[in-house]
Amino acid sequence: MNHLLRLRLFCACALGFTAGPAHGAPAQRPNILLLLPDQMRASAMGVAGNPDVQSPHIDRLAREGIRFKRTYANVPVCCPARAILLTGTYPQVNGMMANDLRLRESETTIAELLREAGYRTGFVGKWHLDGGPREPGFIPPGPRRQGFDFWAAYECHHQHFLPYYFRDTPEMILVPKFEPEASCDFAVEFIKTKSAERPFFLMVQMGPPHDPYGAPDDYMKRYDPAKLTMPKSWQPNSESRPASNAIPPKYRRPDSPNATYVKTGGREELAAYYAAITAVDDQVGRLLQTLKDTGQDENTIILFTSDHGDMLGSHGMRRKRKPHEESAGVPGLIRWPARIPAGREVDTLFSHIDMPATLLGLAGLPVPEKMQGADLSRVALGQTTAGPAAVLLQIFVPYRPDQITMPWRGLITDRYTYARHENAPWVLFDNQRDPAQMTNLAADPTHDKLRGELDAQLAALMASKRDAWSFNSPEFVEENARLYGKATYYSVQDYLAVSQAEQRTNR
Repeated sequence: MNHLLRLRLFCACALGFTAGPAHGAPAQRPNILLLLPDQMRASAMGVAGNPDVQSPHIDRLAREGIRFKRTYANVPVCCPARAILLTGTYPQVNGMMANDLRLRESETTIAELLREAGYRTGFVGKWHLDGGPREPGFIPPGPRRQGFDFWAAYECHHQHFLPYYFRDTPEMILVPKFEPEASCDFAVEFIKTKSAERPFFLMVQMGPPHDPYGAPDDYMKRYDPAKLTMPKSWQPNSESRPASNAIPPKYRRPDSPNATYVKTGGREELAAYYAAITAVDDQVGRLLQTLKDTGQDENTIILFTSDHGDMLGSHGMRRKRKPHEESAGVPGLIRWPARIPAGREVDTLFSHIDMPATLLGLAGLPVPEKMQGADLSRVALGQTTAGPAAVLLQIFVPYRPDQITMPWRGLITDRYTYARHENAPWVLFDNQRDPAQMTNLAADPTHDKLRGELDAQLAALMASKRDAWSFNSPEFVEENARLYGKATYYSVQDYLAVSQAEQRTNR
């Protein structure tokens, strides 16, 4: 952590300074629980109007708190999104411009800030910020944990039916449960170890509903693929992968559970996606009950979001890295019974970059000047609906498996979604007239004036956030395990320098 920031935070706390609504000594500050299932799009909740998905506990968070209806991932892909959530800075500042880089230990994270303010800190689940080989995935205690003390995590795997974790030693802990339940076992352990003197900050980052798509039979039986209401933009056969055994071969035994990942490209994958969300939802309910049983419910802030969404065949597209609602749109629910009015929904633009500042604001702690997002704690508390004029969207490198052949930038305003490559517009949607984003207006000459205005707004927004097209790389660095197959890199430039040196050596 930056020593100047640490000194400023110490002085602010010592003088009784509060930047937000929570006041007093550390013991009086709210607990903070950040829940993040992987790859969950905003529309996949009952409270969002989805007629099929069963999510009563997630819906309860909205019913008893505030729902930001327009919440977005600034960089809708795993590692950059998670780095933004921890640092409150964009990738051009924190360095995490691609998947599988290591977040610099010198970055200041919200966990470090809260720990300095007297919080117990804990992390459970998928980390994906340590870079290098994903397996085995042990991150030792120390700076690479970025301010978290309690630890039950793995770097990155999608072994949903037989997940493994590490604590403070390299000994792998294999848990024969569906990943959300396994992760929440550790979360319950942390919450029950309460302290009368110190509030807690706990991040729980669950693996599902990320592909491969599947869930235990009890959840799968709740969804009949033939009866699902398919989104207007959905197209079948966007991908074709057969069903597969969800237990890795090296762990299979005669008594292994019947665990299957469904085939992709059809209704089955959406049914499995919803089933996994319902499994996540049950664990949300379990954590709510644990907070109540331990007397911590009233003074715990819960932020429920995701790192990005999932196209799942909408517009014929797959997975993430897109500016479309299904990819960039994520849940944005905040519940705090002691202070946040229940049952509010707002259209205020809210994105990952705003979340660290907003949580610090709600906790009454100063927001570091380096953070680039808006503190929307007053919106959460019902005091205003004013917020950012636009959300900045970014993808720095191409990734052909997700149909992204070149980097892009974009913005979302109160009405429009606009994205472009450096040399040409890509998509323009009027979200008021066309909420399903069926008509791309980017090449429509009748919208030339609007496109020019949005280009100017995007250029100004990029400049204000110290972003530039020059940060991009056309290299396919995220493909074929280039960034995590052999070594650890802190930046795309580090990898490219090593790669070029190897090429010269091999000539």
